[in-house]
Amino acid sequence: MPTLPRYPQSPQSIGDRFRNLDPMQQAPARGRNVMWDLLFNKPGDTVPAAPIPVRRLRREELDSAPDRSLYRLGHSTLLLKLRGHWWLTDPVFAQRASPVQWMGPRRFHAPPVALRHLPPIRGVLLSHDHYDHLDRAAVRALARTGARFYMPLGVGDRLAAWGVPDSLIRQFDWWQGAEVEGLRITATPAQHFSGRSLNDRNRTLWCSWVVEDAGFRLFFSGDSGYFSGFRSIGERFGPFDLTCIETGAYNVDWPGVHMQPEETVRAHQDLQGRWLLPIHNGTFDLAMHAWHEPFERIAALARAHRIALATPMFGERFLLDAPHPGTAWWRDLPDTDAATSPLLQAPR
Repeated sequence: MPTLPRYPQSPQSIGDRFRNLDPMQQAPARGRNVMWDLLFNKPGDTVPAAPIPVRRLRREELDSAPDRSLYRLGHSTLLLKLRGHWWLTDPVFAQRASPVQWMGPRRFHAPPVALRHLPPIRGVLLSHDHYDHLDRAAVRALARTGARFYMPLGVGDRLAAWGVPDSLIRQFDWWQGAEVEGLRITATPAQHFSGRSLNDRNRTLWCSWVVEDAGFRLFFSGDSGYFSGFRSIGERFGPFDLTCIETGAYNVDWPGVHMQPEETVRAHQDLQGRWLLPIHNGTFDLAMHAWHEPFERIAALARAHRIALATPMFGERFLLDAPHPGTAWWRDLPDTDAATSPLLQAPR
């Protein structure tokens, strides 16, 4: 593990650790071991019984894609074309979200496009250093192409230890940002934690991102529990044309660091969002809920609250200037009875 420097100038820093804006919510007393359940008491429906539909992307299609195209590649990895350049969020192309590739949460599907077939990447937005958001092999491969990385404090020190040149690394505290060839990016608060081993918790900062492109505003949540910061971000930068907010891998035992779908809706409303695109779902088995439950719950909530919801298939083009709802593609799998059964409303 690299020796990570301190950032005493950061208001989020206490000693050698970072802290959240709001006090952490406490999990309810449940009298059970969460990790034991995750390892040994998994329900059978946390993993799809059949392959997830993925629209394969060819390099030729990406090369001819119009500006302001967005593609979901998996989990929280988005491929965006903005101002003629390609950007990635939290790129994870590994088979497993794990320190090792012989055990740990395995992907439900391959990325719609292989890492080596991506178009030239101008910039990579990183939200934090957890394994399902920061893939060392992908970062090193992207660095070899000259991609530049934008991330919260401390994460860049990890990248430097992995051999990424300093010239490709830019680190930010909350509310700091940069203008990149007319595109404005700002690191904004999130309610989460960080770490890649047992003894480095909160040694690096975590964040969400605001992306502004000539009047168009996009919000990318990274990982977050529900907190007051969403309203502050909405007041400073909203309204947002599109919010990409985590909706998946939730559990009532993790109230301070992940959101239930009802809280995703509240965050979207606080941000003054127009369209909502739920992320952090459909790729890894990271919780106790059915793999398709996040889609069903957020779809029901969006209807109830009259929110414009977008659920593009992995690899399907989503045009930021002409958004569309997509389809309930998850219902086509044989283990998904959502079309005929009551919605799964009980939080887990």
